[in-house]
Amino acid sequence: MTHAHITSWLITVILFFIAVSLQRSGASKAKIVQMALRLFYIFTVITGGLLLHSIASISILYIIKAIVGLWLIGAMEMVLSGMKKGKNTNVAWIQWIVAFVLVLFLGFMLPLGFDLF
Repeated sequence: MTHAHITSWLITVILFFIAVSLQRSGASKAKIVQMALRLFYIFTVITGGLLLHSIASISILYIIKAIVGLWLIGAMEMVLSGMKKGKNTNVAWIQWIVAFVLVLFLGFMLPLGFDLF
């Protein structure tokens, strides 16, 4: 299940940057990519929930990682919707960067992740 989760969030991040670039260029396919991105949000949340459910003793750090992961998805949506409306997205980008760094740090630090830290 770990590999499915890593694959889903990796595809989610790639689709996010594709959606951002299409949104900036004003391409008509941006809406299709955003719908695919939202589908991968669901895959990421489901696989993350299944991973969380499979842990015998859940540390508070896993709960924090899940909350930060949901925050990251929210930040992605704030960036894309702000760009679509033509608003300033600096705050949303800062939130995205902070949440992304936190979720990666927690993901790699916890026992189900890789031994990077």
